[in-house]
Amino acid sequence: MPAPLIPYRQDELLVLRGDGKVGPYEEHDRVYRYDYYNDLGQPDEGKEHARPVLGGSQEHPYPRRGRTARAPTKTGTRFREQASSPGPDIYVPRDELFGHLKMADFLGFSLKAIIEGVLPIIRTYVDTTPKEFDSFEDIMKLYEGGLKVTNESALAEIRKKIPFDLIKSLLPAAGDHILKMPLPHVIREDKFAWRTDEEFAREMLAGVNPVVIKRLTEFPAKSALDPNVFGDHTSKITGAHIQHNLEGLTVQNALRSNRLFILDHHDHFMPFLGKINELEGNFIYATRTLLLLKEDGTLKPLAIELSLPHPDGQQYGAVSTVYTPAATGVKSQIWQLAKAYASVNDSAWHQLISHWLNTHAVIEPFVIATNRQLSVVHPVHKLLSPHYRDTMNINALARQTLINAGGIFEQTVFPGKYALEMSSVVYKNWKFTEQALPVDLVKRGVAVPDSTSPYNVRLVIKDYPYAVDGLVIWWTIERWVGEYLAIYYPNDGVLRGDVELQAWWKEVREVGHGDLKDREWWPKMETVQELARACTTIIWIASALHAAVNFGQYPYAGFLPNRPTVSRQPMPEPGTEEYAKLERGGEEADKVFIHTITSQFQSILGISLIEILSKHSSDEVYLGQRDTAEWTSDPKALEVFQRFGSRLVEIENRIKTMNADPALKNRNGPVKMPYMLLYPNTSDATGEKGQGLTAMGIPNSISI
Repeated sequence: MPAPLIPYRQDELLVLRGDGKVGPYEEHDRVYRYDYYNDLGQPDEGKEHARPVLGGSQEHPYPRRGRTARAPTKTGTRFREQASSPGPDIYVPRDELFGHLKMADFLGFSLKAIIEGVLPIIRTYVDTTPKEFDSFEDIMKLYEGGLKVTNESALAEIRKKIPFDLIKSLLPAAGDHILKMPLPHVIREDKFAWRTDEEFAREMLAGVNPVVIKRLTEFPAKSALDPNVFGDHTSKITGAHIQHNLEGLTVQNALRSNRLFILDHHDHFMPFLGKINELEGNFIYATRTLLLLKEDGTLKPLAIELSLPHPDGQQYGAVSTVYTPAATGVKSQIWQLAKAYASVNDSAWHQLISHWLNTHAVIEPFVIATNRQLSVVHPVHKLLSPHYRDTMNINALARQTLINAGGIFEQTVFPGKYALEMSSVVYKNWKFTEQALPVDLVKRGVAVPDSTSPYNVRLVIKDYPYAVDGLVIWWTIERWVGEYLAIYYPNDGVLRGDVELQAWWKEVREVGHGDLKDREWWPKMETVQELARACTTIIWIASALHAAVNFGQYPYAGFLPNRPTVSRQPMPEPGTEEYAKLERGGEEADKVFIHTITSQFQSILGISLIEILSKHSSDEVYLGQRDTAEWTSDPKALEVFQRFGSRLVEIENRIKTMNADPALKNRNGPVKMPYMLLYPNTSDATGEKGQGLTAMGIPNSISI
């Protein structure tokens, strides 16, 4: 900072840090301060509306959010009042407000329309069997004609509440059918391919949540739950369950040759199942899904284990049942249900952890610290600020209508009121350094260290679209960051002497992520290499990782049978009427499946939301782009940024070539849906950027 500008910088810091300004903050304020997640509930309205404060305690650690300075509740000073109504009326710093074509009206009003329009419609006026779909044909009406409303006067009242731009799509001017949804990509080419075992497994590598699957390293699978508290939770899947399906391998040979993989949600949910299954409309299992890597590079499921807490107490372990694939008869119907229960677990983990916690929540402290400590002329501010665009605003809206007590998330995903509390438990083990893609892949065992690779890792599953595309994008971001920082930090001494930078990193660790400040894994920020890795990781989380877990939501999960978010009744047992329906097959068996998973109300509400959240706006700014050409006047920086953009164009062309290669079977799968989520941008041949439900493209930031 040039000496003559220092006094002006000090004045600006007083504004940005809000020193001496107690609140409430006004729309014109630019105050960046930290707070806990203490505004999710409304404890003054009773116990059912209360939620624990997240952050500031060992019991409920959490990343910090932007402070809004609203008044405390009557219940206690740690709790803050919620914003009073749906819509964009919650404070965020002025510089973070949606100021683009996109969102000032679209997102806020869209969420408002769901709360004030869609909710009352589907609660009261939809003319089907109450709160149920009765067949797959019923579900398809959502996309082929819309749902029927019988109360025209009620419909007229709802029309008055919804902004004009949404009336056209939700409430047609004539007729009594509403809520016609776009056809999700996963059923565009084939309405039933989602039910195949190959597609079920493929989506663990190229679906909306491709960040959980792990290589199995010991058999049977072990649990990390404390045996002194939870008893023995070793998997009940035995060699006898899977041996016949191992393509001639023994279990030990399959382990040694890196051919066994697992989608393991057992430990994730087991400690909470007792409370969750007491919630109305819930019957949830903790699941393990074991898979074999076949010779052709695809995965096939070998067994699914469904587990419940022991009825005599959690200290006695789990009660588990193992199901194996079947193609005909009642066992095939049971197998389809087993896959649905596993998908329910994965859907909740995706929304709660992969999406909300590991992108939205963990990035917000970096946004705040950057604005409080780095001046706008600082090279690291210039590097990172495009990757913060709209994040504080979308997070504030989420706290207001999505993740709040009684919000859409609690109504549509099975952990219900325990959702955010569960994410706090997971955050205890969050490590910033493990968010780097190569580190994550090695940790999950789907890659191994390899110094001969440009990424320093080698994939165990060669046709793993998320990892294949992700690694080359990670490498390209890493090169761009390294070349850019080298302009301003020729050696480590310059970095150590950068007062603003050191203050920034100290605040990130000790305040923004203050509940984890004593963890030894935090980089000390003493070398340029540490800064480069930290900035690469921040950019990766905000851009490619978020794109991978966000923009496939509607394309994959817009058809809820493929990605159910709730299960409501136990697996049918022989001798029961439900089992008899499965034996009879056909529509009766379909009804058992449909009535087991997410209800009609939850389905319509959930897909109404994810349709909004899966769309690209018309003014999206993609990786390798800036929203203004004047972001820097440094010709060296502009030169390396141009190289970054050129590399990304090459990467997109490379991904398109791979998607067209029939030998790479995980690229399209039975549903014939190419993996495009990590295309760096969505420009077509005319140079026009794609918008809407494109299922492709990496925006710079967590902007929706």
